[in-house]
Amino acid sequence: MGSSGFSWKLNDHPKLPKGKTIAMVVLDGWGEAHANQYNCIHIAETPTMDSLKKGAPEKWRLVKAHGKAVGLPTDDDMGNSEVGHNALGAGRIFAQGAKLVDSALETGKIYDGEGFNYIKESFATGTLHLIGLLSDGGVHSRIDQLQLLLKGASVRGAKRIRVHILTDGRDCLDGSSVGFVETLENDLVKLREKGIDAQIASGGGRMYVTMDRYENDWEVVKRGWDAQVLGEAPHKFKNAVEAVKKLREIPNISDQYLPPFVIVDDSGKSVGPIVDGDAVVTMNFRADRMVMLASALEYEKFDKFDRVRYPKIRYAGMLQYDGELKLPSKYLVSPPEIDRTSGEYLVHNGVRTFACSETVKFGHVTFFWNGNRSGYFSDKMEEYVEIPSDSGITFNVQPKMKALEIAEKARDAILSRKWDQVRVNLPNSDMVGHTGDINATIVACKAADQAVKMILDAIEQVGGIYVVTADHGNAEDMVKRNKKGEPLLDKNGNIQILTSHTLEPVPVAIGGPGLAPGVRFRTDVPTGGLANVAATVMNLHGFEAPSDYETTLIEVVDK
Repeated sequence: MGSSGFSWKLNDHPKLPKGKTIAMVVLDGWGEAHANQYNCIHIAETPTMDSLKKGAPEKWRLVKAHGKAVGLPTDDDMGNSEVGHNALGAGRIFAQGAKLVDSALETGKIYDGEGFNYIKESFATGTLHLIGLLSDGGVHSRIDQLQLLLKGASVRGAKRIRVHILTDGRDCLDGSSVGFVETLENDLVKLREKGIDAQIASGGGRMYVTMDRYENDWEVVKRGWDAQVLGEAPHKFKNAVEAVKKLREIPNISDQYLPPFVIVDDSGKSVGPIVDGDAVVTMNFRADRMVMLASALEYEKFDKFDRVRYPKIRYAGMLQYDGELKLPSKYLVSPPEIDRTSGEYLVHNGVRTFACSETVKFGHVTFFWNGNRSGYFSDKMEEYVEIPSDSGITFNVQPKMKALEIAEKARDAILSRKWDQVRVNLPNSDMVGHTGDINATIVACKAADQAVKMILDAIEQVGGIYVVTADHGNAEDMVKRNKKGEPLLDKNGNIQILTSHTLEPVPVAIGGPGLAPGVRFRTDVPTGGLANVAATVMNLHGFEAPSDYETTLIEVVDK
């Protein structure tokens, strides 16, 4: 029996046999959209994925990978890899990221928690600094949450507030930064009218300042540190609206790549360096681009760059960004408590599991898949293999990434017959799609397709089953569009590249020689989402899913 009185034992599926090797393949950033010249998946040579789609129609379908289907607040919220893999692994929909923060702000619970009470101790004598992405993109942060937090902190004693902004242009339109800064400035004016010393202190573009990820380039974080903590940057301005407008005039500069700036007073001194006794909140709810800054703010021992000084501050994240590292140790909103994931059930029922990806997505097929939990459920029953990602380059330089190496590991695991489930993530279409390089993304999609073929060929040899899906869209639409769906052009008449995830559905394909006769996708789950995949996979392993899981996508019809 489990600790809460339930049994880990799954019931056998009445019509599906056990013991078939299952390959669970997740193509990262692989959505389904209309065929056109901006759909890299359509343009790329992808014979394997094409054959799955054009094969048996009852063995290929689309599912939702964004919005409410993955626990986000609205269907205007694009999915991401963390929530996508949580849903794929957990089989149920948990409130996620932005939704957790929305709920905590709406109920006021955020102000009662340990994290807020911790930073609040600095309000009487110190400054409250808020650092994060200024945008309504909803992937890493949202400006309305910042607005509510400013209001909530000010009525709870924050007398001096400094905001360190990062401009977006990746999850929202390039050039929208000016409007967001104007909105924030208006709010700060109102706070100043109430006697609160509230100002923007520094800024820079998200891809050039602070928001690096996977330790790709610590210089990005250092530029942010110098501006936010030390109050030093190559560009100095009296106000932030002027700063953003002027810096955008530099040739080839976009919101994403705005150089770092600081706001100075009449004497030329920075208005908001972070000093001893201050409180700092990193206001992004998404983790991947905050972890590096979090480690610089939190760790006394730190060797990634010269911090010059390390202020004694009270620091909290909007959420905890790394459950494994417990980083940061204080946070304003607690993570969803995801229990009883499909991986844990299957291991308890004798399913030996192998999982593999390269560094940039390794945590997604392990940590996030297992409900934000590190380590093995059983080190005798599981093996996780991480292939180091290329570092120090942007992913469009080597768009094949490690797809074939991941596929080789999966193939060998399948052919060894040691494992009942072999689970992989192929990151190419997402990571290269984010660079906005259409030609490189086409190469990336082809490489992912070749990797899928290698895995499916191995499944063929052992008489197994495959499930091929994705976690969200990206590479299938690489252009920004107006409300009519027409491509947007910049002032020079060039198309505006889309580098963000999309709201498109993703495919799920099943097959392989081990698939029992009569298995097909049901027609009565039209609105299925990623969370329905877990019950489906449990069925293919020969088990019924727990009753509170999202329903399976498959049925067995007697032929």
